[in-house]
Amino acid sequence: MSHVFPRHSRKSPPVVARGEGPFLYDKSGKAYFDGSGGAAVSCLGHSDPTVIAAIKSQIDTVAFAHTGFFNSEPAEALSDALIQAAPGNLDRVYLVSGGSEAMESALKLARQYALEKGEPNRRHIIARRQSYHGNTLGALATGGNMWRREPFAPMLMDTHHIAPCYAYRGQETGESAFDYGQRIANELETKIAELGAENVLAFVAEPVVGATSGAVPPVEGYFKRIREICDSHGVLLILDEVMCGMGRTGSLFAYEQEGITPDICAVAKGLGAGYQPIGAMLCTAEIYDTIRDGSGFFQHGHTYNGHPTAAAAALAVLTRLTVDGLADRVAPMGAKLHTALTDRFGQHAHIGDIRGRGLFIGMELVADRETKTPHDPALQLHGKIKAAAFDAGLICYPMGGTIDGKQGNHILLAPPFIIEDSHIPLIIDALDTAITASLP
Repeated sequence: MSHVFPRHSRKSPPVVARGEGPFLYDKSGKAYFDGSGGAAVSCLGHSDPTVIAAIKSQIDTVAFAHTGFFNSEPAEALSDALIQAAPGNLDRVYLVSGGSEAMESALKLARQYALEKGEPNRRHIIARRQSYHGNTLGALATGGNMWRREPFAPMLMDTHHIAPCYAYRGQETGESAFDYGQRIANELETKIAELGAENVLAFVAEPVVGATSGAVPPVEGYFKRIREICDSHGVLLILDEVMCGMGRTGSLFAYEQEGITPDICAVAKGLGAGYQPIGAMLCTAEIYDTIRDGSGFFQHGHTYNGHPTAAAAALAVLTRLTVDGLADRVAPMGAKLHTALTDRFGQHAHIGDIRGRGLFIGMELVADRETKTPHDPALQLHGKIKAAAFDAGLICYPMGGTIDGKQGNHILLAPPFIIEDSHIPLIIDALDTAITASLP
């Protein structure tokens, strides 16, 4: 009998035995192509020798030292490399153990920054419906996915949500993509006015929405307008790149493609590529200096902040992505995968939209293409597709509640950046098999 507390107590997944390149193998020897990188984590696949060597070398030196007593060379080197690679004026890095910790840190830093600036009334967080920002209570409260929030609602702080930038569902007939984006972005202006600008702390968004909506990219000009609104009211812009960052969308930071820079940015998942648990919160010098010149102490912390082994692994991952050029493969390989998906499913009666950027691609399933009517949630279509794809040797990331937390289904693909042309037919054929077997 197992003593592991699993994600689902009525399911018994196979035991993983080894990983090699983009494949994982169970104890029976069956191979699974990791078409979602777990949860958009394993950007380098499962056996990168450079990253493995960096971890072994660091453990031989010092595995762990608490940041209450020591800094470490890997933490310094990783922070330097992240800031050098980040466009704009981000200047400081706070290393944690994952995405939820990074977002929780971002929210608390924003609040302390306001206090130390002498603006204690700034307390309201505005985010978007159908967003996901983590599973700790502050991050969960900020996220806009009702299904995830509902059981814990009595424990969550009050936050505010506006519409997502979701052109497939929100753009009106005759409305240009640009005008749609401006209209939706201006909901932030309206919400700030409603709350009082002096009371608003931050706006939080994923540049490309990941798990809850399925790789939904913004339209051109949306985030530039968001940045203008934040600047005009002294509101911090916090971008959550936990899933979409670290090269996943075709640029190291997803916000690069929007022509803006945030005040605070959270990264994780692809930063460690699954080799070690790590995340990071990046902030501007203005925010850091305000804390430094005020109390001098960020009233926050986790035991594994700046973990030397995790930092050494992440530095090796970042080097592989940048110096070794693996992130440069994302845009061309993503274009090939997108083309193959469109060729096979572009006119499928139950695929309404194929979207995304780079190797971050979503397909939205519908009962009717013309009306965009979703399938009955009772069918649990996403769960059936996940199971059927897994049986066919493909790990993908289907989710339900795409539209409002209850209705809609999508499939998210986020394969490793080492994907080759020969892997694309494996993905397409397994998806075809799974979708066909799962539709009513």
